[in-house]
Amino acid sequence: MSDQEQADAAESAEEADAEPETEDAGLADGDFVRLAYTIRTADDGDVIDTTDEAVAEEAEIDTEEYEFEPRIVALGAGHVFPSVEEELIGKSVGDKGTVDVPADDAFGEYDPDEVETVKADKIPEDSRYPGAQVQIDNRQGHLETIIGGRARVDFNHPLAGEDLEYEYEVLEVIEDREQKAAGMLGMYLQDAPEVRIETVVEEEESVTEDDDGEEVVETEEVEKDVLYVTATQAMQMNQQWMFQKQQIAQDLMGRLDLDRVVVEEVIEGGGMGGLGGMMGGMGGGGAGDIEEALEDIDVDADEIADELDDELDEE
Repeated sequence: MSDQEQADAAESAEEADAEPETEDAGLADGDFVRLAYTIRTADDGDVIDTTDEAVAEEAEIDTEEYEFEPRIVALGAGHVFPSVEEELIGKSVGDKGTVDVPADDAFGEYDPDEVETVKADKIPEDSRYPGAQVQIDNRQGHLETIIGGRARVDFNHPLAGEDLEYEYEVLEVIEDREQKAAGMLGMYLQDAPEVRIETVVEEEESVTEDDDGEEVVETEEVEKDVLYVTATQAMQMNQQWMFQKQQIAQDLMGRLDLDRVVVEEVIEGGGMGGLGGMMGGMGGGGAGDIEEALEDIDVDADEIADELDDELDEE
């Protein structure tokens, strides 16, 4: 190697040493990650949630009722406690640790004012025993005692006042949108349904003006990303889904850049036959057909109310 070649090689080496290495910034808000975790109470170490079946078995948790596997969570979506989310920001795949979660960051401090005395007849007879989970006036609580016609109900969360320990391991960063969608639904519903994302082409009309100021209707083809969700029976019976499906769908569309969410109901053949009187006589149409039909109907609630008032006045 000539003197010039040696000088050039030395200069190149110096430039390489001077260039800063690109560092992985780690997890950030909006990232989807697959987590393995176990949550215990800080005082006595009771397991309250875990993705590890062996840990569940050791804690004598019913392993037949639930699936124990790592969960997909979206950072910034409220899927984990705020202190845990703060811990995960900047972490990388393979990182693990334990986060101390204070009660006010978990399920809140215990509030004595949330323990109330109510009439016993507000509680179904088969739930009138200490420890029963009850719902009164849209509030969830557990029955402490019942004496005569009075019942004492604690409306605090069962873990209110408990400090927690959140043990975690970051297993994977999720990039696939279908996996992200299934993971989000799994966090909401405790069970991930089958999903698929398809790009469909639709025609949209827009109104413009020509040079003479006349309105012109133009039609163009646009692509729409649609998430199709296969509704399981458990999903249809899930209370959070029944009461918050619109909010859940909006969250999915916003975080995954989707244009629409379509829920497909699948009815398996089983020889049940003619249940024409079920569901208000709405037999024969699939859930998708009914939803599309309802979307096409222009319903004015105030107009219907006025018509009902007129009928009552005539009577």
